[in-house]
Amino acid sequence: MTDLLYSVLDTLDEPVLLLDTDRTIVQANVAAQKLLSLKSKTPLQGQSFVRVLRNPEALRCVDEVLAGQKRAHADIQLDTPHRVTMRLMAVALETDSPAVVVSLKDETPLLQAAQMRSDFVANVSHELRSPLTTLSGIIETLQGNAKDDLEAQQRFLKIMQSEAGRMDRLIGDLISLSRVEEEERVRPTESVDLVQIVQIVIRNLKERSESADRGFNLHSESEKCLVVGDPDQLTQVFQNLLENAVKYSKPGGQVSLKIESKKSVPRLNSTVWAVSVSDEGEGIAAEHLPRLTERFYRIDSGRSRAMGGTGLGLAIVKHILSRHRGRLHIASVPGEGVTITALIPAIL
Repeated sequence: MTDLLYSVLDTLDEPVLLLDTDRTIVQANVAAQKLLSLKSKTPLQGQSFVRVLRNPEALRCVDEVLAGQKRAHADIQLDTPHRVTMRLMAVALETDSPAVVVSLKDETPLLQAAQMRSDFVANVSHELRSPLTTLSGIIETLQGNAKDDLEAQQRFLKIMQSEAGRMDRLIGDLISLSRVEEEERVRPTESVDLVQIVQIVIRNLKERSESADRGFNLHSESEKCLVVGDPDQLTQVFQNLLENAVKYSKPGGQVSLKIESKKSVPRLNSTVWAVSVSDEGEGIAAEHLPRLTERFYRIDSGRSRAMGGTGLGLAIVKHILSRHRGRLHIASVPGEGVTITALIPAIL
């Protein structure tokens, strides 16, 4: 019966230890062995629980159960080698030996998700509060000192229009992000030509780019670059990427687009179409690149807001590409510009 019990424990994904009344480890399943003996690789069986898990809260739980309590739990921190938060549960056994079952459950993903939700709500509140505060202040001024000042009224109305537009863009991007996240697990089914989509986006942005003194340069190695995709979402991807490139390119600069096939791409097992969008801007320092797809992450908050950015564009792009089983790659040389590449599995 004991051998059967130990075999069952080894099938569990969560680390489990069986202790006797002296706090000695009678048995440790495979998951516990991997978690708690990373450095020494020494079998846990026969070792003291106190020496294996040097944590006061863990010891308190075991001692409470040994003193007659049915169960006890605590959240403890472990370095395995990354720091994680584990929920430790100690439960008394009905039999005399072993006396205590100790299980460990990794709570880190749940805590990270909760923190992300909290940060997201805080960021949205901040992004909305700023323009609302501005609008409130302007309204108060117009009702008071500037009540009869037509010149001031015109100036304030322009500011109000700008702040209202900022809130509208933010709400629009939040709605887009919510929809994309809802559909992320649903694979698209349509056959879509990336060349055609990019050409449509360029045509739609042509007037805006010309007024900003920027031009587009498109090169594709094929007349048709087919993928399985959602045409509306892919249009949004390249709309976001091209708008960013136009914003951050220097006056008189070119936004270059290149579409080419690639066969060996890390974490993608199929041939992909790589659509690269390059600007001729100031570039981005290397330490910022890994965080650019985080929601509301901005290198220069003031400049981004002044240009109409919400801090959500690349997060939306990343989620759309994830739905299409693709990836986003960002590279930059400070002083020379940024290249953002969308990698999407190709239809061969």
